[in-house]
Amino acid sequence: MRDYLSDHVGQIALFLLGLILFCFGIWLDPNQQVHAGTLLYMAGLSVLAAAAAVWWRARRERKFKALLAERADAGLNALDWKLPKADSHREQAVVDAYNHLLWAHQQDRSRLLAAQADQKAFIDSWVHEIKVPLAASTLLLDSLDGQAPEKPLDDMALQLDAIDHYVEQVLYYSRLDSFSKDYLLQEYALRPVLDAAVVAQRNSFIARRIGFSATGDATVVTDAKWLGFILAQLLSNALKYTAPGGSLTAAIESGRDEVTLSLTDSGIGIPEDELHRVFEKGFTGTNGRNANQKSTGLGLYLAQRLGHKLGHRLTIASTPGQGTTVTIHFPHLAYYGESGSTLAKPALQDPPQP
Repeated sequence: MRDYLSDHVGQIALFLLGLILFCFGIWLDPNQQVHAGTLLYMAGLSVLAAAAAVWWRARRERKFKALLAERADAGLNALDWKLPKADSHREQAVVDAYNHLLWAHQQDRSRLLAAQADQKAFIDSWVHEIKVPLAASTLLLDSLDGQAPEKPLDDMALQLDAIDHYVEQVLYYSRLDSFSKDYLLQEYALRPVLDAAVVAQRNSFIARRIGFSATGDATVVTDAKWLGFILAQLLSNALKYTAPGGSLTAAIESGRDEVTLSLTDSGIGIPEDELHRVFEKGFTGTNGRNANQKSTGLGLYLAQRLGHKLGHRLTIASTPGQGTTVTIHFPHLAYYGESGSTLAKPALQDPPQP
């Protein structure tokens, strides 16, 4: 009511002024024999009637405002929530404009989703088609073993690995939004997943003469395929920024609340003022802009996004000139509301004997 009166204070004041002038004019007219008490009584009835009209109108407007407030509170859920037919022409104009905007938004969203679906389908098709000539090139390269100089063959193998790596990035990037349709959480031993990721990049390890060692093992709840891709991004970054002859170590440790997998390289490190941005999309940093180290800025971004979707957390620590450590945190999950380590499910107790 206070808001309504505030919005219509000018109209109310104009009505009261007009009523006062009307009563004053009748009272001054010598030809009108109206008693002052009667005049005041009629004026009071007019004010009461006007107040009743104001109350009725304010109640109707409050109902309409409540509809708008509900949609404002609903946020994105109200994007498909049309307004019902209004009681007045002014409110109906607002309803028509609001519903038209909703309709236009729905049309634009449908077109956008269709375009995205077409683009994703094209990317998926392109990735699978490009893998055929990649596999064929790898077979041709293997067939030339012993028939051509070893150095060019090794360089060609590295370039094919790089192409395959970037193709995988495109594929997984296109699947970020549909992640929930393509993952299966199970218990996996970390060491085999890590070893498979290292073997897949053996050519880079050999070409750069980078040593690798790993310690520990643990069972975690994850998706082996997506975790393998995350590890591939981390290993690729470590190899890219580690000088030939360097080393890369992996440590798997089990704690009370989580299991951690830390990858430490002996590379050039990351400037301290850039550490908080390394997981941003497209951020390449000082090292990535170096002429000898081309970077897309997608590797760590994809690793962090996919890790978050799997329930894993990535942290990074680095000292310029001494190396970088990236740690994947696998928190223990709780079965049936129990806390603590849950990688081994609690055994069911036998029912009490009668």
